[in-house]
Amino acid sequence: MLTTSAFKPAFWLANPHAQTVFAAKARPMPRLSPRAERLELADGDFLDLSWIERADTPAEAPVVIVLHGLTGSLDSKYARGLLARIDAHGGRGVLLHFRGSAVPNRLPRAYHSGETRDLAYVIDHVRRTYPGAPLAGVGYSLGGNVLLKYLGEQGERSPLACATAVSVPYDLAACGQAIKQGLSRFYQAHLLAGMRAVVRAKQAAGVYAGGVVLPELDGLTDFASFDDAVTAPLNGFVDAADYYARSSSRGFLGAIRTPTLMLHARDDPFMSPSVVPGEDELSDALRLEVSAGGGHVGFVAGDRLGRPVYWLEQRIPAYLRAYLPGFEPRVAASVVPTP
Repeated sequence: MLTTSAFKPAFWLANPHAQTVFAAKARPMPRLSPRAERLELADGDFLDLSWIERADTPAEAPVVIVLHGLTGSLDSKYARGLLARIDAHGGRGVLLHFRGSAVPNRLPRAYHSGETRDLAYVIDHVRRTYPGAPLAGVGYSLGGNVLLKYLGEQGERSPLACATAVSVPYDLAACGQAIKQGLSRFYQAHLLAGMRAVVRAKQAAGVYAGGVVLPELDGLTDFASFDDAVTAPLNGFVDAADYYARSSSRGFLGAIRTPTLMLHARDDPFMSPSVVPGEDELSDALRLEVSAGGGHVGFVAGDRLGRPVYWLEQRIPAYLRAYLPGFEPRVAASVVPTP
């Protein structure tokens, strides 16, 4: 189903750039007390998880797996805000740090928009750890693309009860072109700086010592050139075009059978409105809510006094409650996001 979102921007944040930057930078950091877990992988690498849970949370409580965006981590305010709301609803929240996102990983390959095998491994790990718990997934931007692609690959076999994907780059090639235009170039520069920093940290750690030759990173000034020179060859793709074609979630939407909410703003400065899928591309399990405003992972509304309201942290839990038994607001929450 394709429908209009109920989201309305705060009157003082009507601009998409204001929405995007305020949510990411100006918002106070939500407080959390995470528990770290490292999963050793069969290929010699590892994945880091950050759990938000309480000592008295029952084993059968719902588990919500959160997937961050490009260059994201537990320090991403959208992830922290949602994890706090998951805790406030009696669930367990777990953030998957994609390999190489928080600390340098051991192998030349890292995460990318189409990497679903690590997500599948983490889901299996959570199911083994809490076999009686219903599971859900929430992904933001790149993480949303990974989640939707995974759901499409799994089809009827998906172990998730429901999912939510926010500000997804459904068509990676088109998004790479859109973010090169106008003020959006500043986002591209910021993200590429983070991507280059990840590669340099791995170079310093000797990860590429086994014969991997990379070009001068400062010369890679857009996503296409970076993905052509780094992402594609290190992850088994022919080139950037092959990576985009095989990893874009748009081609997997029709195969999704898990109830899934997709939230998107037409003014998202990371992409053009043309990337929004049409009704005919959506399976019956999908609900795509599109708002006129909201920016990229912004969606900051306002209360009657004009104070910021982080609308995603209302809409997403409301959707999860419909599919996760026991996912209800606690009488009192000890982990509360900073207003």
